[in-house]
Amino acid sequence: MYSTVKVIHSYWAYLVLIILVIATINALIKTFGGKEYEARDFRISLFTLIVSHIQLLIGLVLYFVSPRFDLFGELGMGGVMKDAVNRLYLVEHPLINIIAVALITIGYSKHKKKLTSKSKLKLIAIFYTIALVLFLSRIPWSVWPN
Repeated sequence: MYSTVKVIHSYWAYLVLIILVIATINALIKTFGGKEYEARDFRISLFTLIVSHIQLLIGLVLYFVSPRFDLFGELGMGGVMKDAVNRLYLVEHPLINIIAVALITIGYSKHKKKLTSKSKLKLIAIFYTIALVLFLSRIPWSVWPN
């Protein structure tokens, strides 16, 4: 089960990154270009929200079925934190990515309440850009997508 979930998590991450990049660039271009918010923008931001939440769920399943999870019992939190690789997989990657998904959720929720195109696009641009930077900062690039 672990290897299957790991493969799904790794490849679904491509979809998340592609859609998040599209949503971010779209919002930034329209924000700085003074363009109007359209139904297409709503669909892009909604799709980004959906695929990121699916990735979060897959990631949570992977986290708890991973053999690395047992290291908390073996090494304790101090032992996990002393090893950079274990710290990345057990603490940094999950925590930062949960924060990134929360930012996508907050940005999406807040943008729906705004009335003007400029404020809607600005919120999406800000929150989705921060989420993108966080995602990119915690991807284990040396082993991705293995």
